[in-house]
Amino acid sequence: MKEKKILLRAGIILLSLLSLYLFLKLRVVWNPVWIMLQAIIVPFVIASFITYLLHPIVEKLHETGLPRTLSILIIYLLFFGSIGYGFYRGIPLLINQLMELSANAPRMVKLYEGWLTMIRDQTDHWPMGLHHRVEGLLGEAEQWISGMIDGIIYSIRSLFDNAVILTLIPFLVFYMLKDFSLLKKAAWYLTPKKWRRRGKELLRDADESLGSYIRGQFFVCVIMGLLAFISLWFFGVKYPLVLGMIIAITNVIPYFGPVIGAIPALILAAAMSTQTVITVVIIILVLQFLEGNVISPLIVGRSLHMHPIVIMLALAAGGELAGIFGLIIAVPVTAVLRVVLEHGVRLLRHD
Repeated sequence: MKEKKILLRAGIILLSLLSLYLFLKLRVVWNPVWIMLQAIIVPFVIASFITYLLHPIVEKLHETGLPRTLSILIIYLLFFGSIGYGFYRGIPLLINQLMELSANAPRMVKLYEGWLTMIRDQTDHWPMGLHHRVEGLLGEAEQWISGMIDGIIYSIRSLFDNAVILTLIPFLVFYMLKDFSLLKKAAWYLTPKKWRRRGKELLRDADESLGSYIRGQFFVCVIMGLLAFISLWFFGVKYPLVLGMIIAITNVIPYFGPVIGAIPALILAAAMSTQTVITVVIIILVLQFLEGNVISPLIVGRSLHMHPIVIMLALAAGGELAGIFGLIIAVPVTAVLRVVLEHGVRLLRHD
């Protein structure tokens, strides 16, 4: 009986993989439909994520005695008011800095080409394999820097192209926060009866494992980005908003994030002066000390309960599969997979 169950499950998995393969092969047929669905799905996913971030804060405020509607309005206005003000003040500044960076790119490229030529000359007497490896790394670094700038500009263009769709997000978030209990009931009744209890336990454990980490890491990234922007701007480093955004986004990556975020700042600083490089290094070291010893322990704490080796392996896999984006989502995805695996093992033991 047990062998039949194993064979049945193996057959289901194989059929699912075959169906997925055929589905991907028919991309030409369903791709136009997927593009249309993205216009609906993306705002809903973003709104759901924001609701997930804000709901516990709303509940804590409501527990102090404030009416729930007033609690929602306060948190809602603070969150979207801050984002709106940041866009109003930051987007023109960001565009100006990117345009200035683009205008100065030829001069900076010539400067870096001079450095690269010097490095190649210095390593010319090295063993042939090692010299070619250095040249390959330098070429990859050039491509990475170029791709990073193009990616930022493309993201801003996409933001403006989808501005009408993105305006739906604040409205979706308000009604999701307002009717959160109704949404939970709807999800409960839409779930088949035999999966309800297990599904509820799975979601509860995933939230306990991941919820506080995601919320805490989000606020840590915002704080680090603001501190980086203010520090770089105060000491006269060029493009402080661009660099602050990069530092904020990469800070979500454990262990390697600070290094990845520091590279663009150091590259730009090296094109200015040695003093600027020293200033940027000191700023980054101070920020990382504050993040590691004050900000993260205070806000995030040890909420993830994952061994550093597991985190590093997850980052290696995420980086290999999806680059920087893979590094960003690697840890949360691993935490969820761990919970799913634990529930799967528990389910198999009960069968």
